[in-house]
Amino acid sequence: MSTELPPVAPEVLAEAVENLTARLRKKLDDATAGCADGAVHEADGSVTFRFGEDALVTLRPGPAGTVTEAGQATCTCLLAPRCLHRAAALGAAPLADAAPPEPAPEPTAAVPTGAGAGAAAGATAEAGVGAAPAVSGDPADPSGPAEPVPALNPAQLGAAVALWHAAAEALAAGVTAGGAVVQAELLRAAHTARLAGLPRAEAAALRVVRGLRSARERRTAHRLGDLTGSFRELLHTAGVLASGAADPALTGTSRRAYTAGGSLQVHGLCREPVLSATGYGGVVTHLLAPDGSRYSISDVRPGGLARARGAGRASVALGGATLDHAGLARGGLRIVGATVSAEGRLGAGRGVKATPLPGAAWADGPAAPLFARPAAEAVAALLAGTADAAAAETALIGCDVVVVGAAGDHLLVHEARPDAPLLRLLPAHPHPELPHTENLRRIASYPGLHLRVLGRPDLDRAATLRPVAVGPVAGEPYTLRLPEEWLGRADLGYDRLQGSHFPPPDAAPEPAAGAGPGPMAEAPDPLADSPLWRVRRLLETGVAGGRRAVAEAARGTAPQTAYGPLRRAGLTAAADLAAALAAEADRRPRDAFGRLADPSPDGYAWAWLAAATHLAAAERSLVAASWTAATPSGATPAAR
Repeated sequence: MSTELPPVAPEVLAEAVENLTARLRKKLDDATAGCADGAVHEADGSVTFRFGEDALVTLRPGPAGTVTEAGQATCTCLLAPRCLHRAAALGAAPLADAAPPEPAPEPTAAVPTGAGAGAAAGATAEAGVGAAPAVSGDPADPSGPAEPVPALNPAQLGAAVALWHAAAEALAAGVTAGGAVVQAELLRAAHTARLAGLPRAEAAALRVVRGLRSARERRTAHRLGDLTGSFRELLHTAGVLASGAADPALTGTSRRAYTAGGSLQVHGLCREPVLSATGYGGVVTHLLAPDGSRYSISDVRPGGLARARGAGRASVALGGATLDHAGLARGGLRIVGATVSAEGRLGAGRGVKATPLPGAAWADGPAAPLFARPAAEAVAALLAGTADAAAAETALIGCDVVVVGAAGDHLLVHEARPDAPLLRLLPAHPHPELPHTENLRRIASYPGLHLRVLGRPDLDRAATLRPVAVGPVAGEPYTLRLPEEWLGRADLGYDRLQGSHFPPPDAAPEPAAGAGPGPMAEAPDPLADSPLWRVRRLLETGVAGGRRAVAEAARGTAPQTAYGPLRRAGLTAAADLAAALAAEADRRPRDAFGRLADPSPDGYAWAWLAAATHLAAAERSLVAASWTAATPSGATPAAR
């Protein structure tokens, strides 16, 4: 698929595939595979695809560059618009985002202003700085009755049921059979969910479709584990909604609501580039109030990598402020009439006024408490204090570390505390055109360097931190030496560390006894040492090859051989759920005449979801344990 093709709205593609006959649907995957290479960009902005002498497909995107209506895709053949050519051309184009970013609206509700009003309006971080949301106004009476969970209306319930069935069919098909027709069924169900007011379910379905496309096209960025997680999220969301529950966290919100936040004073923490798989790029600047409340200002628009790289110095569109994002990350703002979303994102309403303030260093400003808490405590509080997995995975924590050296694809550091574990540092964004990887590689060449790190924990890996900014440690002689105008921190996504930013090599501390130039020893990894990989492999086998692949894998291995290590390690529930999944995948029902019948995918989907949910919880527990004290010497890993 060419990224230069205009994005197509999911409902437009779903309708085009639905209009095909059964005979044409069988040919759709082959037709889609080759048509993108022959796309021609015309002078008027349209894109044409030639299919033989009599068929010419033309895509005419709208002002936003997206094909959002069926009439914007035409074909000259006699079967149009119910033709294979038109559906193939639409299928070759990337999927458009369901809800592109919108400018901040005016506040929809008011909260009391005055001292502390900013924290009451939204003390959480934007999707990159997670924190528990503060409550505005008087606290609720704990003795009062709990609010009942609202019920779904009939349209929402029907959309959730349809999405569950489409997701179950896609899971049973797997990547090998999850072609354009299966994807179109998911897109149709996703569009229905959007119309019914279930934006989170729609977004989960679109992630699965994009993952299926990436896997079938064998893109280098595809990870089977990511697609497995997307299927788990989709089935969980659709399954719970189909049961009639209407938890607001599961229904989601299609438009971000902003409330009046009164007067705020915020100081910059850092900035980081934003680069999405759907062609959006930009920057988000993380801010901190004196009382510890976290906010953010983002500037994300279509433009991809070029937009992400250039937005770091784009002007801040907030209340007439004369700062760019580079200045705001090391400066501050006094905001009058602020508008704040529930995630802590600052809006740019008509009544917002902003005045620049001098910046505050990490060491003595409002950011100092971030680095005073042990990383293990911060991660434990993060996992225990929020039910939103997305907020936990994007939260920022700080810690002081000592560089150990490079090991494989990551950088090993040791938190500067007694009995602290080894931590792994990975790039916050692995794109080679962004300086994250290069900066970490340069830091790795200075063993013993003391470093102050601000980053987000990777909750899918053992004791792993993805740093977004670094700085020197006050009072340590062997630490970074950054320019004064950087105010004691470097944004790893924009600033490039040079040799002058590091201490001279002769100032390096003496290596510890027994340390030598040999290969770096790996840090303990309870997740890798656990036999849970057997369950993970079974689940990923189902995603890649479908139901039949799970059944075949279960037939080839005796249950004691496959699940014995799980039971010996005390993971009895994981073994039982994996065995139940294998048995359901191999179930072959018969009709009243004894003939083999196609089994319903619902039972298989529920068995797969149960095993996947348990696996995610078990792995999250092991990841949390990896942040605690270092593994004692002589400890042996669990049986594998």
